[in-house]
Amino acid sequence: EKGYNVFIIDSFVNSSPESIEKILKIHKSFKTKIENKLKVFKGDLLNMKFIRNVFSEITSGNKTIDGVIHFAGLKSVADSLIYPIKYWKINVLGTINLLEVMRNHNCQTLVFSSSATIYADKGNNLLSEKSHLKPINPYGHTKLTVESVLRDVFKASFKKSKFASLRYFNPIGAHNSGLIGENPRGKPNNIFPLIMNTAQGLQRELKIFGNDWPTHDGTPIRDYIHVMDLAEAHIEVLQHLINNESRYIDLNIGTGIGTSVLDLVKTFEKVNNVKVPYVFTNRRMGDAGYVVADNSLLKTEFKICPRRNLEEMCRDGWNWKSLNPNGF
Repeated sequence: EKGYNVFIIDSFVNSSPESIEKILKIHKSFKTKIENKLKVFKGDLLNMKFIRNVFSEITSGNKTIDGVIHFAGLKSVADSLIYPIKYWKINVLGTINLLEVMRNHNCQTLVFSSSATIYADKGNNLLSEKSHLKPINPYGHTKLTVESVLRDVFKASFKKSKFASLRYFNPIGAHNSGLIGENPRGKPNNIFPLIMNTAQGLQRELKIFGNDWPTHDGTPIRDYIHVMDLAEAHIEVLQHLINNESRYIDLNIGTGIGTSVLDLVKTFEKVNNVKVPYVFTNRRMGDAGYVVADNSLLKTEFKICPRRNLEEMCRDGWNWKSLNPNGF
């Protein structure tokens, strides 16, 4: 939509090539043929030869790469406790490989997908970019380690690099067309796909981990952000980096609004006129009671203010699930 030529690298281990076809379908009405602006390379960031070949092909004929948005990584807290080596290898080594190839092609602008899991528990206080960092699971450790790597690479670039680490809070929802949305392989780990699966009858009830947290209804409070607000923030930050001087920045991507798990379930039921049966179970190891962003830096410096509310997140997410009950 912004006129960029986009090159996608994906191993498709946790995604579907069908999503690319749906993107093309969304943009069918565009005057410019988007097929000529979108190219996909199937491969893995652990394969250095593959990445080198991709970058060489893109930059042939003295073309340059304006910037990279790096989402490629594993993201399940629970799985990271079981497969820590896999998480360190893919999340950290994959990023190091990417950075090395970027440097060799004089590409020094990067927007990195980080996470709010790197923050220490701050009780019922908002988390700012300067809050104490203390991840309590391997997934969080890998994200914080990548941030450290990026800082070191930035310092060594002698004010040439432009890096941003976007610390996501809880993205939910889907594109309002209902054509693309969250489609996790295997059993979902995040709450929103579990809510939708329960509403659809794929599971009998939703498990809510703990009703004894120090919150208004005893369930954990999170900062839910519409995935389209998250996507738009990436483009805005990328354009900011391209158009400005060298810098490294950490940036919370959230709404600053806390919503309890129970409130999310009730809002989902009300907006979509469905039932989501739930039961309370014991707290999960490593969970926190309150994780909400201080997003003032996002709003003041970048003039980015998430626009979509919780009702829209629930409506768009269920629209995607209803139109695509089996995913892609």
